[in-house]
Amino acid sequence: MTQPSALVSVNWLHQHLQDENLVVLDASMKKVVGMEPLLYEQFSCIPGAIKCDLENYFHRPQATQPNTLPSEQQFTEQAQALGIHRDSTVVIYCNQGVYASPRAWWMFKIMGVKDVYILNGGLPAWLKQKYPTSPNYQAPKQGSIVGHIQSELLQNAQQVLNAINNPENTVLDARSKARFLGESPEPRAGVRSGHIPNSINLPFAQLLIDGAFKDKITLKDVFSKSSIGLHQKLIFSCGSGITACIVLVSAFEAGYQHLSLYDGSWSEWGSDETLPLET
Repeated sequence: MTQPSALVSVNWLHQHLQDENLVVLDASMKKVVGMEPLLYEQFSCIPGAIKCDLENYFHRPQATQPNTLPSEQQFTEQAQALGIHRDSTVVIYCNQGVYASPRAWWMFKIMGVKDVYILNGGLPAWLKQKYPTSPNYQAPKQGSIVGHIQSELLQNAQQVLNAINNPENTVLDARSKARFLGESPEPRAGVRSGHIPNSINLPFAQLLIDGAFKDKITLKDVFSKSSIGLHQKLIFSCGSGITACIVLVSAFEAGYQHLSLYDGSWSEWGSDETLPLET
């Protein structure tokens, strides 16, 4: 059975923008790493959009690593503040095309929210179609969603360490080739250069075209050329857990089902001298 797509098009969103249970979230981040950021002369958003602030409200503030996923309680409080209910259809977009929206999508999936999608191409694709925009976000009403962590969708350092010598598992690293090989320094102080042993480098930029995901046939071809079997258990990593989700969504679109995120990613692994690395 073919699994449903994680993506919706800007044409679909334009047609459904007035749907009663639709919640549109702008998950754009101020800090963009690994790609040249798109800059805008003035702010605009999709009409009715609500700000989903990953950098300030949807990460665990007491964590030692950046962009760490929130607790169930924190997620529940913040998602309710966005006006999300159990029967809401959530569409998430990003002003970079595709950058932070996959991270937000997987966060919602980890917390057990099922009816959630990524706007493929994000705000740039919306603007390209000359669809209307708004100068301000919409003020949300209180929602009732309750998050419950799906632990199988998330990995910690010990679980990754246990997995790297198991042939049933494959760790995919979304960072650039130079960072993966340890040929360029890490952007965070005190983080070693290199990669998780036995991991495969699949830079996230290779899976995108014009700020959107490549088509499913192309994505399937990319993964098959990397000799990654459909029944492999895939663990996704990057610098801090953001762009890993771009590769994760690409794998989902290509038909892979056993997917999980190493949330600490290289910012955690590279900072821990007890963990092995390769260059």
